[in-house]
Amino acid sequence: MARALSVKNIYSQRFTTLQMEGAYQEPFGEPSDNGIWLIYGKEKNGKTTFALQLARYLSTKKKVLYVSAEEGVEMEFTRACSRAGITEKDRNLNFIDYEPLEELKERISKKKSARIVFIDNITIYNDELKGGALRALQREYPNHLFVFIAHEDDTGGAPYTSSGKLCKKLAKIICHVEGMSAQIAGRCPGGTVVVNEERAALYYGNQVKDSNEYDNQENDTEMDD
Repeated sequence: MARALSVKNIYSQRFTTLQMEGAYQEPFGEPSDNGIWLIYGKEKNGKTTFALQLARYLSTKKKVLYVSAEEGVEMEFTRACSRAGITEKDRNLNFIDYEPLEELKERISKKKSARIVFIDNITIYNDELKGGALRALQREYPNHLFVFIAHEDDTGGAPYTSSGKLCKKLAKIICHVEGMSAQIAGRCPGGTVVVNEERAALYYGNQVKDSNEYDNQENDTEMDD
C-alpha cells in the first residue's frame, strides 16, 4: 500500500515537462513528459502521418522509439516516414517492427533507452494489454511517455478495442485525427494541429493555415492512415 501524501508532500514534488514550440505550443502547452497520450481516428485520415510528425518533433526533446506494430517497417511505412518529413538527420528517432510486450519492456528498461515510446497500433497489443496490463505498464515506467495510436470504431467518437477505450480514459492528452487535422484535448490548453494544409482544406472545404514547421508536404500525394 502506497504512503499517503501530505499537502506539503504534494507541493514539494518536482516534475519535468516538455517545452513545446511552433505549431505544438498553443494546443499542447507544457505537458508533463510521462504517462499516456492517445492518437486516434478513422483509417485514411492522417493518424500515422500525424504520429510520425509528432514523433519527429518530440525526438528533438528526448530519445524516441516508434513501434510500427501494424505496418512493419517495409516500403509503405518508409514512404509514410518520407511524407512526414523524417530524414537521416533525425538521429534521436528509432523504429522497430512488432515485438511482444515483455520484450519491448526489456528494451525500454535498458540504460540510455528511449523515454518516449510510440505504439502503432494499440490493436496489435490488445490481448497483451488486457487484465490491468495497461495500468501496470504506466506504473512500472513512471518516467516514460507512451503514445498509443488507435483506430476509431465505426460508430465514431471512441477508439476501437477495449484497450483503446481504456487508453482514452487514462490519457493525459488525446489527439483525434480527422481529415488531415488533429484536434488536441485533455490536460492541455487544446486546439488544432494541421497535418497537411492542402488535404485538410479539401476535406473541410475551406482554407486551413498549417503552421507545422515539421510537416514536409512535398511528397504527400494521398491521404494516409
